[in-house]
Amino acid sequence: MIDSKKNPLAEAYFRFLQLAKAFQSDNADIEMDANERAMLDAVALCWYEGNPMTVREAIALDHLGSPATLHKRITRLRQKELLIAFNQEGDRRAKYLIPSEKTLLFFGHLGRNMQKVQPAVAQ
Repeated sequence: MIDSKKNPLAEAYFRFLQLAKAFQSDNADIEMDANERAMLDAVALCWYEGNPMTVREAIALDHLGSPATLHKRITRLRQKELLIAFNQEGDRRAKYLIPSEKTLLFFGHLGRNMQKVQPAVAQ
């Protein structure tokens, strides 16, 4: 039998999978599919890193889908009030995407779930 404990990198990934599983089904009453979630995560991470993503950059994420499909996802996320689009003052050409307060509350909920699970996984 193969022992995952002998491969520390595999072990780290299995711990990650356990954490993800612990809160994967608990979306805090927010309905979105995996593709919308991937888009939301990408936009929110850019914002968190201090570099808000433009709509043009978002629809260029070809690993997440075609430009038309990604534009529809952005529209759905905006309708669900999970993303906010805005123009920077003085520049009407680029529309930027940032997470809404609802999204930040959702991510906070997921973070709390991770904290609850993490001590159990580390054992």
